[in-house]
Amino acid sequence: MRYAIISDIHANLPALESVLADIAGRPHVDATYHLGDLVGYAPWPNETVALLRSNHVAGVAGNYDSTVATDYKHCGCRYEDPRQEELSHSSYDWTRRNVSPETKRQLGDLPFRMDLKPLGGHTSGPTAILVHGTPTLNTLYWEQDRPDAFCTKMAHHAGAKAGDVICFGHTHKPWHRAVDGVHFVNTGSVGRPKDGDCRAGYVLLDVGSGEPRVEFIRVDYDVERAARGIFESDLPHDFADYLRSGGRSAATSSAR
Repeated sequence: MRYAIISDIHANLPALESVLADIAGRPHVDATYHLGDLVGYAPWPNETVALLRSNHVAGVAGNYDSTVATDYKHCGCRYEDPRQEELSHSSYDWTRRNVSPETKRQLGDLPFRMDLKPLGGHTSGPTAILVHGTPTLNTLYWEQDRPDAFCTKMAHHAGAKAGDVICFGHTHKPWHRAVDGVHFVNTGSVGRPKDGDCRAGYVLLDVGSGEPRVEFIRVDYDVERAARGIFESDLPHDFADYLRSGGRSAATSSAR
């Protein structure tokens, strides 16, 4: 089976539209799934959730989704300085004010985890495990420099075995490695990349027979349309600079 895995759209409708169009133009993609953080930081939360629903893209809850759905006191994001914290709170407050009741309900319906069994549940074949942050928390950041021991610990929590794949996002930086036969794949971000490349990112995952195969895809989209949308809203204009720089804007480099 060949899956397209997308994550961290963060209400960036132009990026999502371009990614879905790119997926639709590729042969033999059996299904598309998302890893959460559908809203926050850009002005199209309702449109983003509606587009995913109309395209039958199922997925899991990111920290932004579950906190908005439950009116939690903050988004569960990480900050490195007071300015980043201020911007993050502005985004969270704006999103809570502007999501529709239907969007909020759909965010609240998202599960914490999904397991894909490409060979069916009657065999002991591989499983693709979908979460947002880690198999334990959707707020925990799984950076690429985590040691192998951390990956092994997360695989144990997930019940993963050799040949399985754990897919996650949350850090907005794509990476892939295998430890003891378990594959760990961070898909990067559709709508708020943070690796210095402003293009939208997602993963094509082939899993079933043989070794899992992971392909990282980057897609050009109309960044200026997204920037204009931010300028025309009352979101902080810093968020437009963030998109243009691929996450290298000093003021917002770690708020997510």
